[in-house]
Amino acid sequence: MAEVRLITENLLTEMAREMKKASSIYILTSFVMYSGVRLLELYLKEAVERGAEVKVLAGDYLYVTQPDALQALLEIDPRIEVRLWRSGGTAFHPKAYLLQYEDNDGVFIVGSSNLSRSAFTYGVEWNLAMQAKAAPTTFEEAQTRFMHLFYHEQTVPLNSETCLYYAKEYDEYHRLHPSLVKTWTETEEIELTMPAFEYAAKQDSFLLKEEIASYGGIVPRPAQQIALEELEKTMSEGYDKAMVVMATGLGKTYLAAFFARNFNRILFIAHREELLYQARRSFMEVLPERTCGVYDGQSKENKADSVFASIYTLSMKRHLEMFHPDEFDLIIVDEFHHAAANSYRRVLDYFQPTFLLGITATPYRADGKDVYAICDGNVAFQLDFIEAVQRGWLAPFRYYGVYDDTDYSQISWLGTRYDEEELLHAQLKEEMAAKIFAAWSKHKQTRTLAFCSSIRQADFLSKFFHDKGVRALSLHSKTREMPRSEAIRQMEKGELEVIFTVDLFNEGTDIPSVDTLLFVRPTESLTIFTQQVGRGLRLYPTKEYCTIIDLIGNYRNADVKLSLFDTKKDTRKKNSDWKPVVPPNCAIELETGVINLLQELAYKKQPRREKLLHAFEEVKRELGRIPTYLELHLHGRENSREYRQEFKSYVRFLDWAGQLREQESELLKKYEHWLSEVEATGMAKSYKMIVLLYMLNRGEQGWHQPVTPQEVAPFFHRYLTEKEFRKRIDFSDKSSQKLWTYNEEQVSQLIAEMPMSKWSGNSKGLVIFTDGVFSLNFDIAPEESPILYRWTKEICLYRLHYHFEKKAGEQMEKENV
Repeated sequence: MAEVRLITENLLTEMAREMKKASSIYILTSFVMYSGVRLLELYLKEAVERGAEVKVLAGDYLYVTQPDALQALLEIDPRIEVRLWRSGGTAFHPKAYLLQYEDNDGVFIVGSSNLSRSAFTYGVEWNLAMQAKAAPTTFEEAQTRFMHLFYHEQTVPLNSETCLYYAKEYDEYHRLHPSLVKTWTETEEIELTMPAFEYAAKQDSFLLKEEIASYGGIVPRPAQQIALEELEKTMSEGYDKAMVVMATGLGKTYLAAFFARNFNRILFIAHREELLYQARRSFMEVLPERTCGVYDGQSKENKADSVFASIYTLSMKRHLEMFHPDEFDLIIVDEFHHAAANSYRRVLDYFQPTFLLGITATPYRADGKDVYAICDGNVAFQLDFIEAVQRGWLAPFRYYGVYDDTDYSQISWLGTRYDEEELLHAQLKEEMAAKIFAAWSKHKQTRTLAFCSSIRQADFLSKFFHDKGVRALSLHSKTREMPRSEAIRQMEKGELEVIFTVDLFNEGTDIPSVDTLLFVRPTESLTIFTQQVGRGLRLYPTKEYCTIIDLIGNYRNADVKLSLFDTKKDTRKKNSDWKPVVPPNCAIELETGVINLLQELAYKKQPRREKLLHAFEEVKRELGRIPTYLELHLHGRENSREYRQEFKSYVRFLDWAGQLREQESELLKKYEHWLSEVEATGMAKSYKMIVLLYMLNRGEQGWHQPVTPQEVAPFFHRYLTEKEFRKRIDFSDKSSQKLWTYNEEQVSQLIAEMPMSKWSGNSKGLVIFTDGVFSLNFDIAPEESPILYRWTKEICLYRLHYHFEKKAGEQMEKENV
């Protein structure tokens, strides 16, 4: 068979032959038609049933992809992973099919064919098919780039809910654009053809070479030493996973290397190649006697003592299975806030290390997923950048809020970002550039890193500054004028004054001499803003402080971002207390326009119920079903407490949101007092919910039957003495610490005194404890028991998780004071 061949007709024959022997099938297509899915259905189903990995990424550009086609893909087999690229109106035209064999060979087909019957059979199409062994590096790169796109933040997982949501958008778009063809038949499909791959700009790969910071003979710095001691304590207590939260600039990677001295075989996971190579250099300094290898799209050094792996490569089934589940003693996940993503979860669920360490500067995710839960809530050490500044471990800052009079309310919001073209129309104006230049000239120091929202904005501002006589450079994935390493060198030498960039310096890359940060983009993510601020706070001999120049307009999160600088992070603040209190060696100055804007935003919050409903719908679309109470807490953007505060119970919210069936709404009215009681009963400790959980574990028909303290005691003791970091918090006072040594009779007495008697006395008669028997004081019909059981269990599991999560957070705050 030819190593490279041209296919101009009947692509189906080629695909069918290859799919029958493929161990992994990756499909990247701009448009998906129902006819195309039906054409490949049997081949895809057969591949999955024999254990092949199948991933499909389709685009929503111009709403050509048919909702029925997406639904049909999901119905083939639940093991097929399908995601939708949210283009936001930006052209998306890739057509590529990657098929991998077990023997490391395969075929890569790229060309003009979308996933439709006409494109695969009788249509005029040109495609090139290349054997993987003919160009293994290119094939590997294609797979890696596919995974980058597949798990990109602009994609959403396909399920019944997201399909329904897309169908509504699809119908609305074609209602507004009736001139576009909406209906295709199997024999007459009209397809929109544009230049292939205009979307995918090739990013230059590079190996960043920075001067390695002096660590005085490679010994831990103060923050690292404290973190190491806490990690050692965590291990001595028998825990097998932990997270360390340290501000950017404190040396998280070196900390990981120091900690790795306690282990023989190490796996270090990151999501960008430059992070892998930087980490490898750090480990080679701390552990020079050990071998270090990279496992990514280009290198497969899997036998080294320390393996530095790209998550996009490692999460592919065939690469993951190159390693035995217990092959590594220590697994380190860099930028741990990414670990809630599906690609990470697949890898972390596969391996069984002696210890899992997550390191990050920003433990929260924009989508609200609970990163803490991945390490069982065990945060061994936490130090944010405000505390690091106060301790002198990071540079102080002077923050200048500059008023941006752009009306962002007139720019379309696409769910996670503003519409790029509309935003650029507002940004690419001479008067806006002049305002930015004036603010920069007034407050700048010697070396500036400027964060832009797009390549075109970076290029525009770089040219404007350059025309003013400033040594400026626009540095991004399409820059050809100068390699990034050279730009960094020139910045260090003072030969460049300003680098305008787009997200290149969010994670892992530092220029310690930078003393000025310029933000000319709306802050859409507090996580990214935190990372970017950290780029200027590294200590440097000639740096007295870092200047932060920030344009603030009425964009989303404009009022939230300033909380980052606040030494008194009190969520109970009044709206009038919006101005942050910064450390004594720092300063914050806001223009009058900014002050007026922030005061206005503080009093013009989105209606509460609308925000809660929007957050719920986001999670529902992600999961493809109504989320449980705990899932809403873990994945939702809004504080889950607000659902009880606003609606008395999560079930009442579901009824208000139209999510309950008629029968369920009637049951809610009947048992509303019980559900509100379970939601609102006081919980200084977890004891009440543990008793209720025991009752629920008896099943949906018998859960509400009476119990005695003696019955509950074994479960109660076992639950609270398990090796989980969060649960031990209920033993923090002297009276509770005895529970570790209590016998069954003593535990029974505790249960009788604490949860059962107290709950009976405070429940307005809904539960009673008489003659040593604890019971519910109302009747439940057998046919109604399963639904009430489900609702009660959801609340119980939520309250237990929330209780331990809250207590763990409070304890960490005390320890860090």
